[in-house]
Amino acid sequence: MIKRLSQSIREFKLPSFLSPLFVSLEVLMEVLIPFLMGKLIDNGIDKADTAYVVKVGALLIVLCMLSLWFGVLAGNYASKASAGFARNLRHDMYHNVQSFSFSNIDKFSSSSLVTRLTTDVTHLQNAYQMLIRIAVRSPIMTIMSLVMAFRINARLASVFICVIPFLGTGLFIITKKAHPVFKRMFKKYDRLNTVVSENLRGIRVVKSFVREDTEEKKFKDVSGEIYNDSKLAEGYLAFNAPIMQFSSYTCMIMIAWLGARMIISTNASALSTGDLFSVITYTMQILMNLMTFSMLYVMLTMSKASAERITEVLNEESNLTSPENAIKEAKDGSIEFSDVGFSYSGSKEHLCLRDVNIKINSGETVGIIGATGSSKTSFVQLIPRLYDVTEGIVKVGEVDVRKYDLDTLRNSVAMVLQKNVLFSGTIKDNLRWGNENATDEEMIEACRLSCADDFIKEMPEGYDTFIEQGGTNVSGGQKQRICIARSLLQKPKVLIMDDSTSAVDTKTDAMIRKAMKEYIPETTKIIIAQRISSIESADKIIVLDDGLVEAFGTHEELLIKSEIYRDVYESQTKGGKENE
Repeated sequence: MIKRLSQSIREFKLPSFLSPLFVSLEVLMEVLIPFLMGKLIDNGIDKADTAYVVKVGALLIVLCMLSLWFGVLAGNYASKASAGFARNLRHDMYHNVQSFSFSNIDKFSSSSLVTRLTTDVTHLQNAYQMLIRIAVRSPIMTIMSLVMAFRINARLASVFICVIPFLGTGLFIITKKAHPVFKRMFKKYDRLNTVVSENLRGIRVVKSFVREDTEEKKFKDVSGEIYNDSKLAEGYLAFNAPIMQFSSYTCMIMIAWLGARMIISTNASALSTGDLFSVITYTMQILMNLMTFSMLYVMLTMSKASAERITEVLNEESNLTSPENAIKEAKDGSIEFSDVGFSYSGSKEHLCLRDVNIKINSGETVGIIGATGSSKTSFVQLIPRLYDVTEGIVKVGEVDVRKYDLDTLRNSVAMVLQKNVLFSGTIKDNLRWGNENATDEEMIEACRLSCADDFIKEMPEGYDTFIEQGGTNVSGGQKQRICIARSLLQKPKVLIMDDSTSAVDTKTDAMIRKAMKEYIPETTKIIIAQRISSIESADKIIVLDDGLVEAFGTHEELLIKSEIYRDVYESQTKGGKENE
């Protein structure tokens, strides 16, 4: 885990090195100051040597200024290194997520990924800054102060050895108790983010069904669970301060008592007043740094759970990759399914598509119809290799899709998804997802063909109108037509429309199909639809039933040989006559 996370330091290795270096110099200055103070008391103040006092006093001022300067530099480099580390972590996670296949994404919820990219990275950023400062400062300060204390008087300094086992045992118990709670709490943060994001995305539905109280209760329940876990974890961590204070005060009392007795009993021959002052100062330094180190220990306990969650995303490898010597160009838009079976779990015992054998010629328009759950979307997702087949072969342009470079394949196969997505930005920004170099004329033409040009021109800013996140300021039909225009700009060899005209009227639907036939005649068009009218003019129609191809043929052929198709057709046409 540490090795994987350290790869994100990269260009911030130098600040990560300089910060501990300046911390070490700062500690050296601070350790020398008590030693010189002791000498100042014994050789200057007690002997009334003004010249010595001035000389040592000036040296102390220089050491203090150097300590301050080294501390400023250490803090500056630590901030730069930790912020850069966090930036690289977010970049590496986000970059890796972009390479995920759909099956990889299915392992993580979107709210969980957001939490990992924000809260968890912030925890690691804070922990890293403490690691290159406090984790360096505290041990060095403790060891150097101990050395100086033993150098002055080993008997007094040995008091620390008695306290360390008690302190170490206490910190170990606190960590062992708190870590599982933090780990559980971060998972509940994922649930909280899910509740919030669902509520915000579906706020219109919430208000339509007057479910505000239910949503508020869901939020309170998850928030309450986080509160309880947080209270429990903080309760464990609260023992840290009493343990440290008990150790500190015990050491102070023991050293003051033993030191005073040694001065009185030996008439200051074994221990001078200045030496006692130095040892007490070193005692404070040691205990303060042990307390700081215990706080670092607490921070690392919290960040350990975050580090594990971040590493999980970084180590996740896409199960869909481009092969070596991948094919860089698709010959045409022909499609062939040979003995295809597919399961989301990869198990051949639970196939949602079975024994699929279909051949589609380049430039044909093929409709797909079937009941909900008949695996229509699963069928088309295999063409651009959003998932890999469990068995059999899918070919595009007479080549197995697994032999293509992924970017080449997906640039050749455009999909207008069932759930249309628009991104925050202008309409032009969204259209250029299809072709980033598209001219204004090309965008207008694509929108005209998708019947989107008329309503876009009526908007306040036309094609420069800003689309809110998720396209909330346009209707479902408008969103669908913009998405269709975006796909047309891609000029693909295969265009898949997954029920993407469900929100437009039948007249507009017919106009869009007619325009596509004329504008991209060589493109293979696959249309998933619930309305027979959307696909009856297609060259071929596939009827899916529970993952099996029940029938494949023209509209007229299916009316004769497919009972499912005939039933759907009759139910829809009879409904139309009754409405008329």
